[in-house]
Amino acid sequence: MKVQNTADIRNIALIGHGGAGKTSLVSAFLFSMGIVNRLGKTADGTAITDFDEEEIERQISINTAICYCEYKKKKLNFIDTPGYANFIAEARGALKVADGALMVVCGVSGVEVQTERTWKYAEEFGIPIVFVINKLDRERGNFERAIESLHKIFGRTAIPIQIPIGTESEFRGVIDLINMKALHFESDASGKCNELEIPDRLKEEARTMKDQLVELIAENDDRLMETFFEKGELTLDEITSGLKQAVIQRRIFPVCCASASRNIGTGPILDAIINFMPSPGEREDVTGINPKDKSEIARKPSKEEPYSAFVFKTIADPYAGKISLIRVYSGTIRSDSTVYNASREINERLGGLSFLQGKNQTPAEEVIAGDIAAVAKLKETKTGDTFSDKDNPIIIKPVLFPEPAISFAIEPKAKGDEDKISIALQKIAEEDQILRINRDQQTNELLVSGSGMAHLEVVVSKMKKKFGVDAILKQPKVPYRETIKKKVEAQGKYKKQTGGRGQYGDCKIIMEPLPRGSNFEFIDKIFGGAIPQNFRPAVEKGIQEARQQGLLAGYPVVDFRVTLVDGSYHVVDSSELAFKIAGSMAFKKAMEEASPTILEPIMNVEIITPDEYMGDIMGDLNSRRGKVSGMDSQGSAQVIKAQVPMSEMLTYATTLKSITGDRGSYSMEFSHYDEVPAHIQQKIISQAKISKEEKEE
Repeated sequence: MKVQNTADIRNIALIGHGGAGKTSLVSAFLFSMGIVNRLGKTADGTAITDFDEEEIERQISINTAICYCEYKKKKLNFIDTPGYANFIAEARGALKVADGALMVVCGVSGVEVQTERTWKYAEEFGIPIVFVINKLDRERGNFERAIESLHKIFGRTAIPIQIPIGTESEFRGVIDLINMKALHFESDASGKCNELEIPDRLKEEARTMKDQLVELIAENDDRLMETFFEKGELTLDEITSGLKQAVIQRRIFPVCCASASRNIGTGPILDAIINFMPSPGEREDVTGINPKDKSEIARKPSKEEPYSAFVFKTIADPYAGKISLIRVYSGTIRSDSTVYNASREINERLGGLSFLQGKNQTPAEEVIAGDIAAVAKLKETKTGDTFSDKDNPIIIKPVLFPEPAISFAIEPKAKGDEDKISIALQKIAEEDQILRINRDQQTNELLVSGSGMAHLEVVVSKMKKKFGVDAILKQPKVPYRETIKKKVEAQGKYKKQTGGRGQYGDCKIIMEPLPRGSNFEFIDKIFGGAIPQNFRPAVEKGIQEARQQGLLAGYPVVDFRVTLVDGSYHVVDSSELAFKIAGSMAFKKAMEEASPTILEPIMNVEIITPDEYMGDIMGDLNSRRGKVSGMDSQGSAQVIKAQVPMSEMLTYATTLKSITGDRGSYSMEFSHYDEVPAHIQQKIISQAKISKEEKEE
């Protein structure tokens, strides 16, 4: 494909709820343009942008994928994004580099939870949207009902520029309201259509709908409003230019009709992209930070500007290595050149650049401002980094992804594979911006955190298929803590005589509770020589080691202060070891008398749920000892904020899916530690005792 001018490029993300048909629509575009020789389908694994083994097996999109085609001398880059809740955050990275979006809505279901979520993502990045009501050929597919759902959530500025010809299985084509012509599509799914007269039964509806469209266009432009009042109509050029300006400014959101599976409506949608979506040059300049002085700077989307490019996704391929997807914002980047990574202040040698068609790569000599490409095997570069001219550096702000909602412990099925697990997880984490990996210092478990159970199941499956590592997920141990509620005094005296030199250490301490989050304090208040200065740190060391295994259930002890007040020593027999043991003994005695108790982590939880499930969600939260702190509306959904013990949230993902039919989502983060109710403490202590006995056996 020849290199385009920036004005001839369109970068379009396909977003929306899972199952609405985004991937099928991309497949229809590519088939209609002759890029592929058959109409790809997710059901049989032939969709060009669902090429990952997991996607083919599960028949859903999991990763963002790129493809392109040429249409009317324009290059269209399509960024196909997942729509299911566990993978929806991928859409954020895609919208960062898109200039427009097709919001695909199911003609049967209408607006759904992830429709609204991806709308907010697009709003955040200022992305113009064209709605596509898909699946109008399905049973119960209803254009009018889908439009009503759009108006209810997004307002009257979501306005049709097409209406369907026929319903359900009789859906045959569309009426183009701008040009007032009927397009009847062939039944062979070729995407070819014939231009016909508008059927008589639809003429009045078409005129009414066009009038509404023209009035809305006029409302958004004072000059057009004057013309409309004077003449009562607008010319085709005025309609087209006025609509494009309103779309770019996010004042109007055109609505198109389609059946991706039967390739009906694809040509008119491509026309809408060409005519109404902005080229990179029609968007605002990209802004970033000058790393030299931290000031904000901008780059124009022009080939004449110093080069700048943003790495928006990484693909970890065990055979091809790491593939980085980049959006060039300014200047030109050439194959086999050296670029400067301003984010890491290093030079990177580029191998060959390529344009992606799903998983297939087409070599590219250069990539100009506005275009999207891939580069393989970069050594240091990661997702979110910026390439820029070294003498004119800029760092483009990375995308902020939501924090993980769920964590599991992960371990290998085969002993000795611990290192393999870590390597495989690190490689997967390079392409997955939600995945977090860390080792719990208290439980020593390797934890993987993600957006949901399905997300982590996919990670485990990828590890096996791509990297040959078999692993299992287990519920993580809750990191309980122990603390005290009473101030006490205790003595630890260690005396041992076995012939020859003995061991002697004696210390007196005061132990008292501290506020939550204080952890541990040690104060030396010995005056004189009751304990020599060189032995006092050993007392603290003994207490530090002993507090890692609490009295009640073996959890670390926190939020207390120890004051060393007195003691005694022996000139010959005293040693650091003796005072370390004495400190440990004093600590254990004090714990027995200081009203020890168990603390549990409390999480800040935010749940987004459709209205109708509010009662069930609230009831379930109460059963989990949750305390609701606030509620808010978010379109047709409700946002519940609560504080819930971590132990009660370990299986919440499954419960929420069951209650809401997978329409709800949640996120959580650590808030604070609080005391566990007495009856639950007994269960924790009993379980700890059983675990200890099992280990000893």
